[in-house]
Amino acid sequence: MDRLLTISERKLQASMPAFVRYLMEKIDWNQRLILILGHRGVGKTTLILQKLKTVVAKKVYLSLDDFYFEENRLILLIEEYYQLGYRYFYLDEAHRYAHWSADLKSIFDTYDDAFFVVSGSSILELKKGNADLSRRAAVYHLAGLSFREFINIEKVQALSEISLASIIENHTRASEELTDRFDILRLFEQYLKYGYYPFSRMGADLYYSRLLETTHLVLEMDIGPFEEISYKTVRSMKKLLYIISESVPFTPNISKLAEKLETSRNTILKILDMLQQAQILNLLYQSVHGISFLQKPEKIYLQNPNLAFALSPSEPNTGNLRETFFLNQVQVSHQVTLPKFGDFMVDGQFVFEIGGPNKTAQQIQGIPNAYLALDQMKIGSGNKIPLWLFGFLY
Repeated sequence: MDRLLTISERKLQASMPAFVRYLMEKIDWNQRLILILGHRGVGKTTLILQKLKTVVAKKVYLSLDDFYFEENRLILLIEEYYQLGYRYFYLDEAHRYAHWSADLKSIFDTYDDAFFVVSGSSILELKKGNADLSRRAAVYHLAGLSFREFINIEKVQALSEISLASIIENHTRASEELTDRFDILRLFEQYLKYGYYPFSRMGADLYYSRLLETTHLVLEMDIGPFEEISYKTVRSMKKLLYIISESVPFTPNISKLAEKLETSRNTILKILDMLQQAQILNLLYQSVHGISFLQKPEKIYLQNPNLAFALSPSEPNTGNLRETFFLNQVQVSHQVTLPKFGDFMVDGQFVFEIGGPNKTAQQIQGIPNAYLALDQMKIGSGNKIPLWLFGFLY
């Protein structure tokens, strides 16, 4: 117990980045049980430590992948710390602890003046726990860096978010102001290649090897044990990622994929569902309502453009990168579906066609609230909006 307190104190004394992620101000920190989910490497640990440093009451940081929890229950440790006056508990790597759900439910109900902030893998769905946490936990998802955040880090700026309504209505003025200050297209090219994960600050040269290593860990250490799937299924996941990375926006033929990977149709659909929950893929459907993993997605994308550069043996398809970026950035705070015409429908109201600077509006002609999101364009006009500007949504 003393060793864990020493580790906690060491963490709290360590220097933290000055940059703070977008989610910090969106979380209701007054909630007694907060669950922050996200992919490995997006900054969950940094976020909770930054917050923990601001707490003046007795507090402790615990990483639940510590070997202490192989033989000891969290609930008993919390009881000891509570008796010592601790009221703020920041619990990291919850998905690595077998009893996470039952223990969190019990400590929440037992200590009604204590606060718990818990981080875990993006696959840590409440419905998969052994106890019902859905009525107790405030759940937040931490995405990777937006294009806006990438610029803020690279250029030490404090650029604000721009809402979707403002982008649609005032994109010309917004893009003029930003392109006057930055070489925006060069920064956008860098972001697509290595800007999504905060660990790019460790060096762009090692970025892809780190990203591939992280992806393998998610497949083998997060999804594998948590879902109790076989090594053969993990290998099928890796093969599927390779196939998708080589493709233009991927329209799946589930039967052919099942044949190619020597597995069943339902297994392919389950794999796709798990990879989406793990924030490795994005699945696009015609509706966001009533979706189950047995429903075939209309299109499949890698979760972010950086993965395409890391996984693909050749230069990624430009059209695929553009659509991957748009879906990745917009879905953080909006619902995105596949429309009858155009590439994406946002919030059931706005239609977007994605393309290069010479793309015409022919495919969305006559459709209300339809817009072009165009790459290689600094400043737009009318219904032509620079693609990079959608990176300012969060």
